[in-house]
Amino acid sequence: LASISLVILAFAGIFIVVSVALINNTIRLAIYSQRFLIKSMQLVGATKSFIRKPFIAYGIWHGLLGGLIAVIILMGTLYFAQTQIPDLVVLQSYTEFGLVFLLVLGIGILISAVSTFLAVNKFLRLKIYDLYR
Repeated sequence: LASISLVILAFAGIFIVVSVALINNTIRLAIYSQRFLIKSMQLVGATKSFIRKPFIAYGIWHGLLGGLIAVIILMGTLYFAQTQIPDLVVLQSYTEFGLVFLLVLGIGILISAVSTFLAVNKFLRLKIYDLYR
């Protein structure tokens, strides 16, 4: 049983790394398409924080939506598992489920916000001649 738990934990770790990489690359690609807008805002005198705010808000919104979708899928999976295996005892109390709900939402928002912040900062540091590379 311990070896099965270890294998499941390893797969979960791999899935987490892959999902963070996919989220990060998706956000970087979306911001890459806005690189000329970012540079134009800098050229007319916008501060870095002014430029960052809408992108981070967009990233937080997408993190929230992703977290909600993950929670809905988790609820459906747990409901299905409990109907198929009546003796399965998983997240029986509402406080446990609420904690998992908040944790999944928080992680989704955090990953999106941090990835967005890092990607926007990268494009804020670019010189004009690097925009076309």
